[in-house]
Amino acid sequence: NEDRERAWRASRETKLESIPNCEACAKPTPEEVQGWAQSFDKLMKSPAGRNVFREFLRTEYSEENMLFWLACEELKTECNKHTIDEKARMIYEDYISILSPKEVSLDSRVREVINRKMQEPSSHTFDDAQLQIYTLMHRDSYPRFLNSAIYKSLLQTISHSSSES
Repeated sequence: NEDRERAWRASRETKLESIPNCEACAKPTPEEVQGWAQSFDKLMKSPAGRNVFREFLRTEYSEENMLFWLACEELKTECNKHTIDEKARMIYEDYISILSPKEVSLDSRVREVINRKMQEPSSHTFDDAQLQIYTLMHRDSYPRFLNSAIYKSLLQTISHSSSES
């Protein structure tokens, strides 16, 4: 049983690390990249946008915010009760637990709500927390992202390569 738990944890950690980088999703168009500056929603709806933003968050040591948001999105697509329980516990251990190195910053009210909901987890257990982290990324990290070398360089590269074709 302990070996199965260890193997399960190892495969889970691998899954978290294997969220695709830019090569795995379609190359964004110049219009798409420019659109990311118009709205945070556009950035977050684009797989390529999320990847670039995630790279930026990694440089700010706050990548766990994106990983948590993505894990919540994945949980919402789940229908199987057993899988929901498993994934909710993984999300809790990875991002909510004060013992986790990847703990996200949540207020005490949201933490209390999650602790109550964890008695009977659902695909929407983390909705309040996910919204709080989305808002945090939007208000805090997104403006810095738009001024970052990562975004400006991508904008320049993609604009330059499209003007050549």
